[in-house]
Amino acid sequence: MAGKTLLVGMAHPDDEVGAAGSICAQVARGDRVVVAWLTRGEMTQAFGPVSEAEVSRIREEHGRMAGEILGCETRFLDFRDTQVEATAEAARRVAALIAEVKPDGVLTWGDAWGRGMRHPDHQACGKIFRDAVTLARLAKVVHPLPPHRADAPVFTFRGAYSQLPALAVDVEPWVEKIHELARFYYERIGFGNAEWVDRRLRAAAQPHGLRYAEVYDAWETGAGVVQSLLPAAMGSPGEPPHPSWRDEPGAAGGG
Repeated sequence: MAGKTLLVGMAHPDDEVGAAGSICAQVARGDRVVVAWLTRGEMTQAFGPVSEAEVSRIREEHGRMAGEILGCETRFLDFRDTQVEATAEAARRVAALIAEVKPDGVLTWGDAWGRGMRHPDHQACGKIFRDAVTLARLAKVVHPLPPHRADAPVFTFRGAYSQLPALAVDVEPWVEKIHELARFYYERIGFGNAEWVDRRLRAAAQPHGLRYAEVYDAWETGAGVVQSLLPAAMGSPGEPPHPSWRDEPGAAGGG
């Protein structure tokens, strides 16, 4: 089976802690994982009275080192921390990234409104990446890159009140690696307390009969327990078949 590519679209370095096990599971399959952060998280006060430029430099290095821990590629876009807005232009910029990376699936923030999840950058980030998946299919949007029209189902961090299908990744084999990443950030910015991480993984796992899990909203696939997000089949039970790109609005005439 050909290798898959998972694109993880986050707002700030350290957001990926919530998906660390899923990233490791994908990498263990021999697949490509690209973590892309919209900002450098330069508004943090974790480093005291230093310039935003210096904070950006430090956090970009953090992202690089996090990628080494997880075994994945890393990218930074140039959005401003606390100023991410889900505009058409923002979605077009991320569509170009999607056209370049050509993912088989996209993991990002969702619409959950719990503490932490409700950060405006997180909310905007999720919408930008979800919109960009569609825009990346349109040649006129991503030119001169070729459009990415292959299926790329979306998965988002799950909130307590979500009504979407729940997809649980069994991350027990990767618990130590999750804690390694969390410890990395905790030692540098104070985020990633080990007890909190462990409690979160266990609480997510319990409804699915697992010991440790990361659980996502499955926007375009079925629910259940999986060992990795990809490969994934498009279409939820009871949903009509997805149209081909030729049937999509804006696709006619090479759009």
